[in-house]
Amino acid sequence: MSLEDRIKQLLKNREENTEESGQKKNLTPSTQTYKCEECKDSLWIPGENGMIRCQCFERERIKRLWERAGLNPEQKARTIETFQEWNLTSKLAKRVAIEYIRDFEEIQNTRQNSVAFIGQVGSGKTHLSISIALNLFDRGIGTVYMPYRDVIMKLKQNMMDEEVYQRSIDTFKKAKVLLIDDLFKGDFNRFQGKETMNESSVRIIFEIINYRYLNNLPIIISSEYNADKLLDADEAIGSRIIEMTKNYLVEIEGRENNYRLRR
Repeated sequence: MSLEDRIKQLLKNREENTEESGQKKNLTPSTQTYKCEECKDSLWIPGENGMIRCQCFERERIKRLWERAGLNPEQKARTIETFQEWNLTSKLAKRVAIEYIRDFEEIQNTRQNSVAFIGQVGSGKTHLSISIALNLFDRGIGTVYMPYRDVIMKLKQNMMDEEVYQRSIDTFKKAKVLLIDDLFKGDFNRFQGKETMNESSVRIIFEIINYRYLNNLPIIISSEYNADKLLDADEAIGSRIIEMTKNYLVEIEGRENNYRLRR
């Protein structure tokens, strides 16, 4: 039996099971609810040349990536509404997040289509970044979450296998929108009194950022390093990020902006 025949049989079985279940419960099949009414949660729909993947397949794939990182995109623990303003800087950051969400459809295919919250630890950067990403995800825009340290470590482990490495890194290079959380976290090291960057990390993140820069693919960035520090890490990477986030760049400085330390 071919793949297409197996899929058709699967859909037929689902319909029969639904009808049988409905009869047992004195319900009609139309009362059965699905996450996706188009494919009845099978992830397949009829196409011109046979069965094709339903659009919900990509959403489910991206949802699994979020869940592997320990976050359920359907649970709204972090939203713009739950972000607490406690001073002028936090109000500014929240306003920029709201403006970016509002402007996204208009700017998404331009060079300045990205947003960044950088600087002071504990200032709510991750909260706002994730809130933006989840808002876009809810609107059907394929937004991938990349926890920087975990992903970079896994990509390094796969570098010796070119096929696996390219398949893995393409997830982040080609996502419609990419959230990079805690960019360069742990990558600055001191050697003989000088601060250096992890070279393999730089190569990997440059490959991701440069691809997205050249193809006008939006990024959402959070990092504890300010603009100067990003440029110190790697000027090619830092300058691309600054250019892409030019209209939605929030740089936060000062311990008074650490929400955890507020009086």
